[in-house]
Amino acid sequence: MEKIVVMSCTNRANSNTLKVSRIYEKIISSKKIPVSVLDFSILPHNIAFGETFGNRSEGFRQLIHDFVSTSPKFIFVIPEYNGSFPGILKLFLESVPPHEWADKDACLVGVAEGRAGNLRGMDHLTGILGYLKMHVYHNKLPISNIAQLLDSKGDLVNRQQLKVCTEQVDGFLAF
Repeated sequence: MEKIVVMSCTNRANSNTLKVSRIYEKIISSKKIPVSVLDFSILPHNIAFGETFGNRSEGFRQLIHDFVSTSPKFIFVIPEYNGSFPGILKLFLESVPPHEWADKDACLVGVAEGRAGNLRGMDHLTGILGYLKMHVYHNKLPISNIAQLLDSKGDLVNRQQLKVCTEQVDGFLAF
């Protein structure tokens, strides 16, 4: 099995999104599958104006190679921002050549403090990923009330939630 990339889709430092991404990393690595996490907080600060088509730095080209070009499967962990997903995610998707996404698989995990688990954001992202010719796994998992589900170390305290996350990963691996 080729490497799976878990994308922590916010550039906010020490976010719950990154904590959930690390949980997915642990689930996948426990299955002896190569996995890496792309923490959006490491993206170039000038991504909006400096890392556009035809004007990518060597470091950003390497990041695209390491995390996108060489991976067939992606798990997007998406926090809710203003009823959708963070602008940094849209900016990242637009900074990567579209052919890099085509015919690859995507799994979506919504993360929110509220009760809907970013359902709208996952729907918005599904449309964009479809446009990029990605195959989106049907089991999109909304995780609500995230702050109450994590302990001080960033581990899930709710065993049922961990079970549901693991079942989503198992289904995605078979997708």
